[in-house]
Amino acid sequence: MTPEDRLEKLEEALEEHLEDFADCHRQRAPGELTLTVPREQLIPVMRVLRETRDLAFEQCIDVCGVDYAAYGESEWVTTAAANAGFGRGAVRDTPEADPKNRFAAVYHLLSMTQNVRLRVKTFLDADRPIVDSVVDIWASALWYEREAFDLFGIMFQGHPDLRRILTDYGFIGHPFRKDFPLIGQVEMRYDPEQQRVIYEPVSIEPRTLVPRVIRQDSRYEAGWKPQASTEEAE
Repeated sequence: MTPEDRLEKLEEALEEHLEDFADCHRQRAPGELTLTVPREQLIPVMRVLRETRDLAFEQCIDVCGVDYAAYGESEWVTTAAANAGFGRGAVRDTPEADPKNRFAAVYHLLSMTQNVRLRVKTFLDADRPIVDSVVDIWASALWYEREAFDLFGIMFQGHPDLRRILTDYGFIGHPFRKDFPLIGQVEMRYDPEQQRVIYEPVSIEPRTLVPRVIRQDSRYEAGWKPQASTEEAE
């Protein structure tokens, strides 16, 4: 059975066993399948995915967060980079986002029995990104959910030990959010007088980095047009 055949079989099983969850939506792409689930139905759907024999997703191999603020918009425009520079180091306006769908919790599930993977996604509010924890279903999600909380600020209700896992306990904010300043909120250093690590306001000044131009590039000059090759001219 090919991978696409297994995905086809999985899609048929999902349609059969999730018929009571009409608000769930499937999205098929080459080599992958995504199931979007409303936040209120996440735990019942996850139990079906774990306990149903035709599905049998025994493992949760990852839980990650997504911030969809300014999704599809690019601030990395390189057309005038040689003259204007990049503004990645400067403080930017907070990107606008759909308040109902700004954040998402994404679960990557593996069925060793069926030899197939599934991505499950649920959208969360911007003001209250709260979703039920799946630790009772997959114990491996304990550290994954802590990471999503640490980096994105997603709260997993019912998690037995929801605390930071990558940043320091005194860290302010969630660094993977689109509105988090690139220079950070605070900086830390060791104070020999107090004999401990202390936190201070960030001393780095926001700035725009302009790359040094080594050679002139006529492509950035106004009115430049590509010249036809000798063969095309003949």
